Amino acid sequence: MRVALFLTCVNDTLYPDTGRAVVKLLTRLGVDVDFPMAQTCCGQAHYNTGYRHEAEPLARHFSDVFAGYEAIVTPSGSCGAMVRELYPRMGERARAEGRGDGLAATLAPVVPKTYELTEFLVDVLGVTDVGAYYPHTVTYHPTCHGLRGLGLADRPFKLLQAVKGLELRELPGADECCGFGGTFALKNSDVSAAMGTDKVRNAESTGAEVLCAADNSCLMHIGGTMTRLSTGMRPVHIAEILASTEEEPSV
Repeated sequence: MRVALFLTCVNDTLYPDTGRAVVKLLTRLGVDVDFPMAQTCCGQAHYNTGYRHEAEPLARHFSDVFAGYEAIVTPSGSCGAMVRELYPRMGERARAEGRGDGLAATLAPVVPKTYELTEFLVDVLGVTDVGAYYPHTVTYHPTCHGLRGLGLADRPFKLLQAVKGLELRELPGADECCGFGGTFALKNSDVSAAMGTDKVRNAESTGAEVLCAADNSCLMHIGGTMTRLSTGMRPVHIAEILASTEEEPSV
């Protein structure tokens, strides 16, 4: 199977190890992974800040770059939700504004074949045990876009429960937002910081060494809060846990 890795801006700039982990994991499972060098931002930041028309060229470019692949895999629930949820909405709005069906037709091919990593593993490859080894106590934070936008449900839990050596601990208030929300964290910094503190205190109460999630933007916010509160916990993307093996363990 030939798939494309859509790494996203945050991961490409700040968390390249997550992308490496995705490639390592999928290759181990027999998937042929390409990284299209022409990929750029999907337009989520623009769209969510109110610059809907400015997001359209980025969405068109995304479709041009990724349309030829069997599947598009991303280690980001928020960017995955942008393509799956909001690209169709962009096309509908363009039609409603009298600009025809061109945008909807351009974006349609990539929408159904864009997958967040955990749903690709469980739904497309049909695996939950990926041969991972991670001897740590872990709690999982289901990010808002993954939980509500993509409906990932228990897919990440099934994958984590199958990891050898991993002890999974339930996170109190797991379905509550961590407070990041992209530009929300800038526009409403006090509220964002308070929400982040609540999330970290709940994570700390589990006694876990690691808090993992499927989106590094949320982990960046949570990790910064952990540092300020001196918790001793660390944030880790789920891809890096699933890519870890006894022969090549992740830290």
